[in-house]
Amino acid sequence: MLEVGRITRPHGVRGDVNVLLTSNRTERVAKGAVLQTDNGPLTVRSSRPHKSGFIVTFAECTDRDRAEALRDTILRAEPIDDPDELWVHELIGGVVVDADGIDRGRVTQVLENPASDILETDAGYLVPVQFVTAVEAGERVEVDTPDGLFNLDDEEPDGRDDS
Repeated sequence: MLEVGRITRPHGVRGDVNVLLTSNRTERVAKGAVLQTDNGPLTVRSSRPHKSGFIVTFAECTDRDRAEALRDTILRAEPIDDPDELWVHELIGGVVVDADGIDRGRVTQVLENPASDILETDAGYLVPVQFVTAVEAGERVEVDTPDGLFNLDDEEPDGRDDS
């Protein structure tokens, strides 16, 4: 199960809650969607965009007290099978291999960045996701990067190359 969002707080008196998605897939809060929590499943009865998240009505939450009890609840769901998407859970742990077949370390995290998310490796490299060409989930991440991206460690700290 993947973490897809979090209930932040109640909204109103009828059991509606504010949900902040950590996924860009809004179908996670579509009518009929079932989200898992540590205390059991929640079924989306309705949702609508609100500020930076959604106001969601869950079938299992019918009053303000129950909504208050759900505050800060983590929402989880099964991965969506979409071969055209890169998924963070498939990148983490994969070995980054450049176009020359050189191992550049394992992906430890994916950093959010407005221009392009960035893979961070245990070897200290930062690789924009836009350069990913192929992924074997959790095993291998092939990248085709511009010349020099992996050569940054060849320079001296003051920027001079003393080669």
